[in-house]
Amino acid sequence: MVLGTGVRQVSAAAEPTTVSLVGSTGSIGTQAVDVVTAEVGRYRVVALGAASSVGRLAEQARRLRPERVAIVDTSRAAELQELVPSGTEVLAGEGALEAISTAAEVVVNGVVGFAGLPVTLAALRAGRRLALANKESLIAGGPVVQAARATPGAEIIPVDSEHCAVHQCLRSVLGEIGMAALPHLPASPLRRVVLTASGGPFRGRGRPELAEVTVADALAHPTWSMGPKITIDSSTLMNKGLEVIEAHELFGVGYDDIDVVVHPQSVVHSMIETTDGATIAQLSMPDMRLPIGYALAYPARISTAFGAIDWSSLGRLDFEAPDREAFPCLGLAYRAGRSGGTAPACMNGANEVAVDAFLGGRIRWVDIPEVIAAALDDYVPIEPATVTDVLDADRSGRELAVAAVGRLAGAGR
Repeated sequence: MVLGTGVRQVSAAAEPTTVSLVGSTGSIGTQAVDVVTAEVGRYRVVALGAASSVGRLAEQARRLRPERVAIVDTSRAAELQELVPSGTEVLAGEGALEAISTAAEVVVNGVVGFAGLPVTLAALRAGRRLALANKESLIAGGPVVQAARATPGAEIIPVDSEHCAVHQCLRSVLGEIGMAALPHLPASPLRRVVLTASGGPFRGRGRPELAEVTVADALAHPTWSMGPKITIDSSTLMNKGLEVIEAHELFGVGYDDIDVVVHPQSVVHSMIETTDGATIAQLSMPDMRLPIGYALAYPARISTAFGAIDWSSLGRLDFEAPDREAFPCLGLAYRAGRSGGTAPACMNGANEVAVDAFLGGRIRWVDIPEVIAAALDDYVPIEPATVTDVLDADRSGRELAVAAVGRLAGAGR
């Protein structure tokens, strides 16, 4: 596993690093634009891509002047072409985002959900640095993604605040050479990884209190500003469960050595514990632009201070164990991860269906884990050899989840 070994010297005369922003109109994409524009002259955005947000994509194109823009919705391609600067190439269709994922030195994958898998694979197979915010592609397609990671030049720098924190903590212990050798060290100094969770909007509530929560309740995250799918995942702790699987895939850490602790202030973004008992943590105020900037600049650092802490006003840092009875999605993720193979892909597909059903008012919030558990109960995982195996597992998870949603809706729940 190569997490990055080279050192890029940055100077006023250096050529700007080329960047492709895939999923540029979403939460991660728009914050990546903030980072790029704050670091004047350091980055050149050569490609932008989104699913269907024509207006915002065109505005970004006028501002950043990329060579290419991509949109998945072919029915809006002509409209987009009219709005972007003259000479900008417009790509459209299912393969459009994948096509721009090889266009730059650094590819930011901010696509939401399983749809980000082709972007991840295209970037890695082209030997690019992948600034990965799309956790689902690594979780669902883990074995296939790991094969693509072996491409010379390919590397993943995590953009999730938690995994970015772990990456920084490991780097502080191992250095650049040690990071590259981590899977092969005869005696790793790492004892365990501790991922922090904000606890979402329902922290402290027991299962009976959660039966009647509304969509608006679940979308009212106390700390982070995210899209609806990720925010619902945070409310169920599935987001943290997905991050457990992601940590396993990124750093090669066993599930028994990955813990989760609730930390409502979201200042300690994650920690590692070494074999001698020392704990090393990365702290900053909640601001996704910091991990985005870390991934863009790695192994250097950007010069804009996002998330700097005012220690005179921070006050306190609290930690507590997660309530796994009230939030069973966390345990379901551990179950799928330990099952291995295509089980995480099935679980991820089922979760996307369940979240969509909740947002659409077809099931209750407390039904989300029931839908996922039903899908896992009826699914037999295999070891995936191809992307088709991953796609089949995702489809099976979705079909099983749709059936479970239908049963729950039919029962009037």
